[in-house]
Amino acid sequence: MSDQKKKNLTPVQQEYQKFASEHEIKRPWFKNCIRAFFIGGLICLFGQFVQTFFYTFFDFTERTAGNPTVAFMIFLSVLLTGFGVYDRIAQFAGAGTAVPVTGFANSVASAAIEHRTEGYVLGVGGNMFKLAGSVIVFGTVAAFVIAIIKTIAIQWGGL
Repeated sequence: MSDQKKKNLTPVQQEYQKFASEHEIKRPWFKNCIRAFFIGGLICLFGQFVQTFFYTFFDFTERTAGNPTVAFMIFLSVLLTGFGVYDRIAQFAGAGTAVPVTGFANSVASAAIEHRTEGYVLGVGGNMFKLAGSVIVFGTVAAFVIAIIKTIAIQWGGL
């Protein structure tokens, strides 16, 4: 709470704030960071194994194996979200499951599952991108800005 708001509290409210802060559960932030780091790393490691599988056993190069790898990771994330497994992993790992592709797929799929009773158009279609929509907009705007910067840099002969 800001200092300005603390000054406006009555003595009873200040006493309650002190009482509440003394009894607040301390979060194990270091343990949470370690879990997120390792689980996120394991997800990325699994993705690397999938990519290696594609260019080892199929007719892909290391460069072209990225697209089917991303598609597989999205499919697996949505499948695990549908069965409720991804949520249990997220409860344990926290931010570690927000690895870009799988976390994005989970957010879209979980919103679609949550609103399916409202119908496909207004429920699933209308609510599916509430959380993920900002990510899409930010990604599109960032890509546009970077493309403009790169175009200007190429025109000036810098890059």
